[in-house]
Amino acid sequence: MDSSRDPSPDPSDPVVLTGIGCVLPGTPDVHAFWSHVSTGTSQVTRLEKPAFAAAGLPVHAAAQLGAFDTAARLPDLAPAHAAKYNRDILATMAAVGDALADAGITRGQIAPERLSIVQSSSRGPLSWWAETITSGPEQDPYAGKATAMFRGLAGCPATLAAIAVGAKGLVTTVSSACVGGHHAIGLALRELRSGSADVVLAGGHEFPITPEVARCYLGLGDGVLSPEREDPATAVRPYDRDRRGFALGEGAMTLCLERESSARARGARIYARVLGHRAFNEAHHATSMDLVGDVTASVVSGVLDDAGRKPEEIGYVCGHGTATRYNDLAESRALRRLLPHHDDADLPPHGSNKPIYGHTFGMAGIINVAATSLMLHHQRLAPTANHRTPDPECDHDHVAEGPRDTEFDLAVSLSFAFGSQTSVMALEHA
Repeated sequence: MDSSRDPSPDPSDPVVLTGIGCVLPGTPDVHAFWSHVSTGTSQVTRLEKPAFAAAGLPVHAAAQLGAFDTAARLPDLAPAHAAKYNRDILATMAAVGDALADAGITRGQIAPERLSIVQSSSRGPLSWWAETITSGPEQDPYAGKATAMFRGLAGCPATLAAIAVGAKGLVTTVSSACVGGHHAIGLALRELRSGSADVVLAGGHEFPITPEVARCYLGLGDGVLSPEREDPATAVRPYDRDRRGFALGEGAMTLCLERESSARARGARIYARVLGHRAFNEAHHATSMDLVGDVTASVVSGVLDDAGRKPEEIGYVCGHGTATRYNDLAESRALRRLLPHHDDADLPPHGSNKPIYGHTFGMAGIINVAATSLMLHHQRLAPTANHRTPDPECDHDHVAEGPRDTEFDLAVSLSFAFGSQTSVMALEHA
Protein backbone atom coordinates (compact mmCIF):
# COMPACT_ATOMS: atom_id res chain seq x y z
CA MET A 1 0.00 0.00 0.00
CA ASP A 2 1.07 3.59 -0.65
CA SER A 3 1.68 5.32 2.66
CA SER A 4 1.26 8.71 0.98
CA ARG A 5 -2.39 8.15 0.11
CA ASP A 6 -5.20 10.20 1.65
CA PRO A 7 -5.31 9.07 5.31
CA SER A 8 -9.04 9.83 5.58
CA PRO A 9 -10.89 6.55 4.94
CA ASP A 10 -14.46 6.20 3.79
CA PRO A 11 -16.50 6.04 7.03
CA SER A 12 -18.77 3.47 5.42
CA ASP A 13 -15.82 1.13 4.79
CA PRO A 14 -16.20 -1.67 7.38
CA VAL A 15 -13.37 -3.13 9.41
CA VAL A 16 -12.87 -6.84 8.86
CA LEU A 17 -10.94 -9.69 10.46
CA THR A 18 -8.68 -11.39 7.94
CA GLY A 19 -6.09 -13.26 10.00
CA ILE A 20 -5.85 -15.24 13.24
CA GLY A 21 -2.59 -16.31 14.86
CA CYS A 22 -2.59 -18.41 18.00
CA VAL A 23 -0.23 -20.08 20.41
CA LEU A 24 -2.64 -21.77 22.80
CA PRO A 25 -2.69 -25.09 24.69
CA GLY A 26 -2.86 -27.92 22.17
CA THR A 27 -3.46 -25.32 19.48
CA PRO A 28 -0.66 -24.35 17.10
CA ASP A 29 -2.83 -22.64 14.48
CA VAL A 30 -6.26 -21.32 13.60
CA HIS A 31 -7.37 -24.68 12.15
CA ALA A 32 -6.74 -26.44 15.46
CA PHE A 33 -8.41 -23.55 17.29
CA TRP A 34 -11.58 -23.89 15.25
CA SER A 35 -11.54 -27.67 15.62
CA HIS A 36 -11.37 -27.44 19.42
CA VAL A 37 -13.91 -24.63 19.74
CA SER A 38 -16.42 -26.01 17.25
CA THR A 39 -16.43 -29.48 18.79
CA GLY A 40 -16.17 -28.42 22.43
CA THR A 41 -12.85 -30.24 22.90
CA SER A 42 -11.38 -28.97 26.15
CA GLN A 43 -7.67 -28.20 26.42
CA VAL A 44 -7.91 -28.02 30.22
CA THR A 45 -5.75 -30.78 31.68
CA ARG A 46 -4.29 -31.87 34.99
CA LEU A 47 -2.11 -29.11 36.40
CA GLU A 48 1.57 -29.94 35.99
CA LYS A 49 3.23 -27.30 38.16
CA PRO A 50 4.82 -28.64 41.35
CA ALA A 51 4.68 -25.19 42.96
CA PHE A 52 0.90 -25.54 43.37
CA ALA A 53 1.16 -28.85 45.18
CA ALA A 54 4.06 -27.58 47.27
CA ALA A 55 1.95 -24.61 48.33
CA GLY A 56 -0.99 -26.87 49.18
CA LEU A 57 -3.32 -25.01 46.83
CA PRO A 58 -6.58 -26.78 45.85
CA VAL A 59 -6.04 -26.14 42.14
CA HIS A 60 -5.65 -29.21 39.95
CA ALA A 61 -6.69 -28.20 36.43
CA ALA A 62 -5.52 -25.58 33.93
CA ALA A 63 -5.15 -24.97 30.19
CA GLN A 64 -1.35 -25.20 29.90
CA LEU A 65 0.69 -24.28 26.86
CA GLY A 66 3.53 -26.71 27.50
CA ALA A 67 6.87 -26.47 25.73
CA PHE A 68 7.33 -23.71 23.16
CA ASP A 69 9.43 -24.81 20.18
CA THR A 70 11.15 -21.54 19.35
CA ALA A 71 13.05 -22.85 16.33
CA ALA A 72 9.87 -24.22 14.75
CA ARG A 73 7.58 -21.29 15.54
CA LEU A 74 10.13 -18.50 14.97
CA PRO A 75 12.63 -19.88 12.46
CA ASP A 76 13.97 -16.42 11.57
CA LEU A 77 14.73 -15.46 15.16
CA ALA A 78 18.42 -15.74 15.99
CA PRO A 79 19.03 -18.15 18.89
CA ALA A 80 21.05 -15.46 20.68
CA HIS A 81 18.01 -13.18 20.68
CA ALA A 82 15.58 -15.96 21.60
CA ALA A 83 17.70 -16.78 24.65
CA LYS A 84 17.04 -13.30 26.01
CA TYR A 85 13.26 -13.57 25.76
CA ASN A 86 10.61 -15.28 27.89
CA ARG A 87 7.54 -17.26 26.83
CA ASP A 88 5.35 -14.14 26.88
CA ILE A 89 7.51 -12.54 24.22
CA LEU A 90 8.15 -15.63 22.11
CA ALA A 91 4.51 -16.73 22.04
CA THR A 92 3.32 -13.24 21.15
CA MET A 93 5.88 -12.88 18.38
CA ALA A 94 4.67 -16.19 16.91
CA ALA A 95 0.99 -15.23 17.19
CA VAL A 96 1.59 -11.83 15.57
CA GLY A 97 3.56 -13.35 12.69
CA ASP A 98 0.99 -16.09 12.19
CA ALA A 99 -1.90 -13.56 12.10
CA LEU A 100 -0.20 -11.72 9.24
CA ALA A 101 0.52 -14.98 7.43
CA ASP A 102 -3.06 -16.19 7.88
CA ALA A 103 -4.25 -12.89 6.41
CA GLY A 104 -1.98 -13.43 3.40
CA ILE A 105 0.15 -10.36 4.13
CA THR A 106 3.87 -10.60 3.50
CA ARG A 107 6.57 -8.41 5.01
CA GLY A 108 6.76 -5.10 3.16
CA GLN A 109 3.30 -5.44 1.62
CA ILE A 110 1.99 -2.88 4.13
CA ALA A 111 3.94 0.36 4.55
CA PRO A 112 5.66 -0.03 7.94
CA GLU A 113 4.30 3.23 9.35
CA ARG A 114 0.78 2.08 8.44
CA LEU A 115 1.10 -1.19 10.39
CA SER A 116 0.23 -1.11 14.11
CA ILE A 117 0.17 -3.55 17.01
CA VAL A 118 -2.09 -3.33 20.07
CA GLN A 119 -1.72 -6.07 22.66
CA SER A 120 -3.43 -6.79 25.98
CA SER A 121 -2.19 -8.45 29.17
CA SER A 122 -3.73 -8.24 32.62
CA ARG A 123 -0.50 -8.74 34.55
CA GLY A 124 2.45 -8.77 32.17
CA PRO A 125 5.42 -11.09 32.78
CA LEU A 126 4.25 -12.25 36.20
CA SER A 127 6.21 -15.52 36.16
CA TRP A 128 9.50 -13.72 35.59
CA TRP A 129 8.86 -11.27 38.40
CA ALA A 130 7.79 -14.05 40.77
CA GLU A 131 10.96 -16.02 40.01
CA THR A 132 13.10 -12.91 40.37
CA ILE A 133 11.66 -11.90 43.72
CA THR A 134 12.11 -15.39 45.17
CA SER A 135 15.53 -16.15 43.64
CA GLY A 136 18.28 -17.18 46.03
CA PRO A 137 21.71 -15.55 46.42
CA GLU A 138 23.30 -18.11 44.09
CA GLN A 139 21.05 -16.95 41.25
CA ASP A 140 21.31 -13.70 39.33
CA PRO A 141 18.09 -13.07 37.36
CA TYR A 142 19.47 -9.70 36.30
CA ALA A 143 22.47 -11.17 34.50
CA GLY A 144 22.56 -9.41 31.16
CA LYS A 145 20.87 -6.03 31.32
CA ALA A 146 18.92 -6.55 28.11
CA THR A 147 17.65 -9.92 29.25
CA ALA A 148 16.22 -8.52 32.46
CA MET A 149 14.68 -5.54 30.72
CA PHE A 150 13.08 -7.63 27.98
CA ARG A 151 11.63 -10.20 30.35
CA GLY A 152 10.41 -7.72 32.93
CA LEU A 153 8.42 -5.28 30.79
CA ALA A 154 4.74 -5.89 30.03
CA GLY A 155 5.06 -4.09 26.70
CA CYS A 156 8.03 -6.02 25.33
CA PRO A 157 5.96 -8.75 23.63
CA ALA A 158 4.36 -6.04 21.47
CA THR A 159 7.50 -4.02 20.78
CA LEU A 160 9.68 -7.02 19.98
CA ALA A 161 6.93 -8.45 17.77
CA ALA A 162 6.86 -5.08 15.99
CA ILE A 163 10.59 -5.34 15.30
CA ALA A 164 10.09 -8.86 13.94
CA VAL A 165 7.34 -7.88 11.48
CA GLY A 166 8.49 -4.33 10.77
CA ALA A 167 5.55 -2.47 12.33
CA LYS A 168 6.28 1.26 12.74
CA GLY A 169 2.80 2.54 13.55
CA LEU A 170 1.21 2.62 17.00
CA VAL A 171 2.68 -0.19 19.10
CA THR A 172 1.25 -0.43 22.61
CA THR A 173 -0.04 -2.73 25.32
CA VAL A 174 -3.18 -2.17 27.36
CA SER A 175 -3.96 -3.64 30.77
CA SER A 176 -7.64 -3.63 31.61
CA ALA A 177 -8.06 -7.00 33.32
CA CYS A 178 -10.56 -9.25 31.53
CA VAL A 179 -11.88 -6.60 29.12
CA GLY A 180 -8.37 -5.79 27.85
CA GLY A 181 -8.70 -7.94 24.74
CA HIS A 182 -11.85 -6.10 23.72
CA HIS A 183 -10.15 -2.78 24.45
CA ALA A 184 -7.25 -3.74 22.17
CA ILE A 185 -9.69 -4.41 19.34
CA GLY A 186 -11.50 -1.17 20.14
CA LEU A 187 -8.26 0.77 19.78
CA ALA A 188 -7.61 -1.05 16.51
CA LEU A 189 -11.00 0.09 15.21
CA ARG A 190 -10.14 3.69 16.05
CA GLU A 191 -6.79 3.46 14.29
CA LEU A 192 -8.36 2.04 11.16
CA ARG A 193 -11.42 4.28 11.06
CA SER A 194 -9.35 7.42 11.62
CA GLY A 195 -6.96 6.47 8.84
CA SER A 196 -3.99 6.26 11.18
CA ALA A 197 -3.25 2.68 10.12
CA ASP A 198 -4.04 0.31 7.29
CA VAL A 199 -3.56 -2.90 9.29
CA VAL A 200 -3.68 -3.40 13.05
CA LEU A 201 -2.62 -6.57 14.83
CA ALA A 202 -4.77 -6.71 17.96
CA GLY A 203 -4.07 -9.47 20.44
CA GLY A 204 -3.42 -10.66 23.93
CA HIS A 205 -0.85 -12.65 25.87
CA GLU A 206 -1.39 -14.13 29.29
CA PHE A 207 0.58 -16.54 31.47
CA PRO A 208 -1.27 -16.51 34.80
CA ILE A 209 -0.78 -20.11 35.92
CA THR A 210 1.17 -19.21 39.04
CA PRO A 211 0.46 -19.78 42.74
CA GLU A 212 0.32 -16.02 43.24
CA VAL A 213 -2.56 -15.58 40.80
CA ALA A 214 -4.36 -18.65 42.14
CA ARG A 215 -4.20 -17.26 45.67
CA CYS A 216 -5.83 -14.03 44.46
CA TYR A 217 -8.89 -15.88 43.23
CA LEU A 218 -9.02 -18.47 45.98
CA GLY A 219 -9.16 -15.54 48.37
CA LEU A 220 -12.51 -14.57 46.89
CA GLY A 221 -14.06 -17.76 48.25
CA ASP A 222 -15.57 -20.95 46.85
CA GLY A 223 -16.99 -21.05 43.36
CA VAL A 224 -14.42 -18.79 41.70
CA LEU A 225 -11.46 -21.03 40.88
CA SER A 226 -12.51 -24.59 40.09
CA PRO A 227 -11.14 -27.27 42.47
CA GLU A 228 -11.89 -30.09 40.00
CA ARG A 229 -9.40 -32.92 40.44
CA GLU A 230 -10.82 -36.11 38.90
CA ASP A 231 -11.76 -34.91 35.40
CA PRO A 232 -9.91 -31.68 34.48
CA ALA A 233 -11.63 -31.38 31.09
CA THR A 234 -14.93 -30.79 32.91
CA ALA A 235 -13.54 -28.24 35.38
CA VAL A 236 -15.35 -25.29 33.77
CA ARG A 237 -19.16 -25.57 33.53
CA PRO A 238 -20.75 -22.28 32.45
CA TYR A 239 -24.45 -21.65 33.08
CA ASP A 240 -24.69 -25.03 34.79
CA ARG A 241 -26.29 -25.78 38.14
CA ASP A 242 -23.13 -27.67 39.10
CA ARG A 243 -20.66 -24.93 38.15
CA ARG A 244 -17.52 -24.75 40.29
CA GLY A 245 -15.69 -21.74 38.85
CA PHE A 246 -13.06 -21.33 36.16
CA ALA A 247 -9.65 -22.79 35.38
CA LEU A 248 -6.59 -20.69 34.56
CA GLY A 249 -5.45 -20.60 30.93
CA GLU A 250 -2.38 -19.30 29.14
CA GLY A 251 -0.97 -18.46 25.72
CA ALA A 252 -1.08 -15.76 23.06
CA MET A 253 -3.46 -14.86 20.24
CA THR A 254 -3.51 -12.04 17.69
CA LEU A 255 -6.10 -10.90 15.14
CA CYS A 256 -5.32 -9.09 11.88
CA LEU A 257 -7.78 -6.25 11.27
CA GLU A 258 -8.04 -4.00 8.20
CA ARG A 259 -10.57 -2.07 6.15
CA GLU A 260 -12.77 -4.20 3.94
CA SER A 261 -11.97 -2.31 0.74
CA SER A 262 -8.26 -3.09 1.00
CA ALA A 263 -8.93 -6.69 2.00
CA ARG A 264 -11.21 -7.18 -1.01
CA ALA A 265 -8.71 -5.48 -3.31
CA ARG A 266 -6.03 -8.04 -2.50
CA GLY A 267 -8.45 -10.96 -2.58
CA ALA A 268 -8.21 -11.71 1.12
CA ARG A 269 -10.39 -14.24 2.87
CA ILE A 270 -12.58 -12.43 5.42
CA TYR A 271 -13.68 -14.16 8.62
CA ALA A 272 -16.11 -11.48 9.77
CA ARG A 273 -16.88 -7.77 9.88
CA VAL A 274 -16.28 -6.03 13.18
CA LEU A 275 -19.25 -3.68 13.37
CA GLY A 276 -18.35 -1.89 16.55
CA HIS A 277 -17.24 -1.79 20.15
CA ARG A 278 -18.57 -0.12 23.25
CA ALA A 279 -16.71 0.04 26.54
CA PHE A 280 -18.58 1.08 29.66
CA ASN A 281 -17.50 1.49 33.26
CA GLU A 282 -20.31 1.35 35.80
CA ALA A 283 -18.13 3.34 38.24
CA HIS A 284 -20.09 1.64 40.98
CA HIS A 285 -18.34 -1.28 42.67
CA ALA A 286 -14.77 -2.58 42.50
CA THR A 287 -15.57 -6.28 42.23
CA SER A 288 -19.27 -6.78 41.48
CA MET A 289 -21.34 -5.94 38.42
CA ASP A 290 -24.95 -5.04 37.71
CA LEU A 291 -26.89 -8.22 38.43
CA VAL A 292 -30.21 -6.88 37.21
CA GLY A 293 -29.04 -6.92 33.61
CA ASP A 294 -29.94 -3.36 32.65
CA VAL A 295 -26.36 -2.12 32.23
CA THR A 296 -25.20 -4.88 29.90
CA ALA A 297 -28.43 -4.76 27.94
CA SER A 298 -28.05 -1.02 27.40
CA VAL A 299 -24.43 -1.40 26.21
CA VAL A 300 -25.44 -4.13 23.77
CA SER A 301 -28.31 -1.97 22.50
CA GLY A 302 -25.93 0.94 22.07
CA VAL A 303 -23.34 -0.88 20.00
CA LEU A 304 -26.06 -2.40 17.80
CA ASP A 305 -27.68 1.00 17.33
CA ASP A 306 -24.29 2.39 16.26
CA ALA A 307 -24.21 -0.31 13.57
CA GLY A 308 -27.82 0.16 12.48
CA ARG A 309 -28.83 -3.26 13.79
CA LYS A 310 -31.47 -4.40 16.29
CA PRO A 311 -31.33 -6.80 19.26
CA GLU A 312 -33.93 -9.00 17.59
CA GLU A 313 -31.43 -9.72 14.81
CA ILE A 314 -28.79 -11.29 17.08
CA GLY A 315 -28.06 -14.87 16.05
CA TYR A 316 -25.52 -15.71 18.76
CA VAL A 317 -24.07 -14.27 21.95
CA CYS A 318 -20.53 -15.29 22.92
CA GLY A 319 -20.60 -14.81 26.66
CA HIS A 320 -17.76 -14.06 29.04
CA GLY A 321 -18.91 -17.34 30.58
CA THR A 322 -16.59 -17.77 33.57
CA ALA A 323 -18.76 -20.43 35.25
CA THR A 324 -19.08 -18.23 38.32
CA ARG A 325 -22.53 -17.62 39.73
CA TYR A 326 -22.69 -13.84 39.38
CA ASN A 327 -21.27 -13.78 35.85
CA ASP A 328 -23.61 -16.49 34.61
CA LEU A 329 -26.69 -14.90 36.15
CA ALA A 330 -25.78 -11.40 34.97
CA GLU A 331 -25.44 -12.53 31.36
CA SER A 332 -28.72 -14.44 31.30
CA ARG A 333 -30.57 -11.58 32.97
CA ALA A 334 -29.08 -9.10 30.51
CA LEU A 335 -30.42 -11.12 27.58
CA ARG A 336 -33.86 -11.11 29.12
CA ARG A 337 -33.68 -7.34 29.65
CA LEU A 338 -32.42 -6.86 26.11
CA LEU A 339 -35.32 -8.86 24.67
CA PRO A 340 -38.09 -8.45 27.26
CA HIS A 341 -40.84 -9.73 25.00
CA HIS A 342 -39.07 -12.99 24.21
CA ASP A 343 -39.65 -16.23 26.07
CA ASP A 344 -36.51 -18.03 27.23
CA ALA A 345 -36.89 -20.46 24.34
CA ASP A 346 -36.74 -17.54 21.92
CA LEU A 347 -33.60 -15.88 23.30
CA PRO A 348 -30.59 -16.09 20.96
CA PRO A 349 -28.15 -18.96 21.53
CA HIS A 350 -25.66 -18.00 24.22
CA GLY A 351 -22.39 -19.83 24.86
CA SER A 352 -18.93 -19.77 26.38
CA ASN A 353 -15.49 -21.00 25.29
CA LYS A 354 -13.97 -20.90 28.80
CA PRO A 355 -14.37 -24.72 29.11
CA ILE A 356 -11.92 -25.04 26.19
CA TYR A 357 -9.12 -22.63 27.10
CA GLY A 358 -9.89 -21.64 30.67
CA HIS A 359 -9.88 -18.03 31.79
CA THR A 360 -7.15 -16.10 30.01
CA PHE A 361 -7.96 -12.67 31.49
CA GLY A 362 -6.37 -10.05 29.20
CA MET A 363 -6.56 -12.41 26.23
CA ALA A 364 -10.14 -13.62 26.86
CA GLY A 365 -11.80 -10.99 24.66
CA ILE A 366 -9.45 -11.85 21.79
CA ILE A 367 -10.36 -15.53 22.02
CA ASN A 368 -14.06 -14.61 22.17
CA VAL A 369 -13.93 -12.47 19.06
CA ALA A 370 -11.86 -15.04 17.17
CA ALA A 371 -14.28 -17.83 18.07
CA THR A 372 -17.33 -15.72 17.23
CA SER A 373 -15.83 -14.66 13.89
CA LEU A 374 -15.14 -18.26 12.94
CA MET A 375 -18.69 -19.24 13.84
CA LEU A 376 -19.95 -16.53 11.50
CA HIS A 377 -17.50 -17.59 8.81
CA HIS A 378 -18.40 -21.29 8.99
CA GLN A 379 -22.08 -20.70 9.84
CA ARG A 380 -21.77 -23.13 12.72
CA LEU A 381 -22.40 -22.46 16.40
CA ALA A 382 -19.89 -23.90 18.82
CA PRO A 383 -21.25 -25.79 21.82
CA THR A 384 -20.89 -24.75 25.43
CA ALA A 385 -18.87 -27.72 26.64
CA ASN A 386 -19.68 -29.34 30.00
CA HIS A 387 -23.17 -27.80 30.11
CA ARG A 388 -25.34 -30.61 31.41
CA THR A 389 -27.87 -29.36 33.96
CA PRO A 390 -28.89 -25.73 33.44
CA ASP A 391 -28.99 -23.36 36.37
CA PRO A 392 -32.72 -22.55 36.65
CA GLU A 393 -31.94 -18.86 36.08
CA CYS A 394 -29.83 -19.65 33.01
CA ASP A 395 -32.22 -22.15 31.47
CA HIS A 396 -32.13 -21.11 27.84
CA ASP A 397 -30.22 -22.12 24.71
CA HIS A 398 -26.51 -22.68 25.42
CA VAL A 399 -25.93 -24.96 22.41
CA ALA A 400 -25.39 -27.84 24.82
CA GLU A 401 -26.07 -30.63 22.35
CA GLY A 402 -22.97 -30.09 20.22
CA PRO A 403 -22.02 -28.13 17.07
CA ARG A 404 -25.01 -26.62 15.31
CA ASP A 405 -25.10 -25.64 11.65
CA THR A 406 -27.27 -22.59 11.15
CA GLU A 407 -27.70 -19.37 9.21
CA PHE A 408 -27.00 -16.14 11.07
CA ASP A 409 -25.34 -12.85 10.26
CA LEU A 410 -25.10 -10.96 13.58
CA ALA A 411 -23.29 -11.94 16.76
CA VAL A 412 -22.29 -10.24 19.99
CA SER A 413 -19.22 -10.86 22.17
CA LEU A 414 -19.39 -9.97 25.87
CA SER A 415 -16.55 -9.20 28.26
CA PHE A 416 -16.53 -8.13 31.92
CA ALA A 417 -13.83 -7.23 34.42
CA PHE A 418 -13.15 -6.13 37.97
CA GLY A 419 -13.40 -2.39 38.34
CA SER A 420 -16.98 -2.13 37.04
CA GLN A 421 -15.96 -2.81 33.44
CA THR A 422 -18.36 -3.96 30.73
CA SER A 423 -17.42 -4.37 27.08
CA VAL A 424 -19.38 -5.44 24.00
CA MET A 425 -18.30 -6.19 20.43
CA ALA A 426 -20.73 -6.62 17.54
CA LEU A 427 -19.74 -8.77 14.55
CA GLU A 428 -21.34 -9.54 11.23
CA HIS A 429 -21.11 -12.31 8.64
CA ALA A 430 -19.08 -11.14 5.67
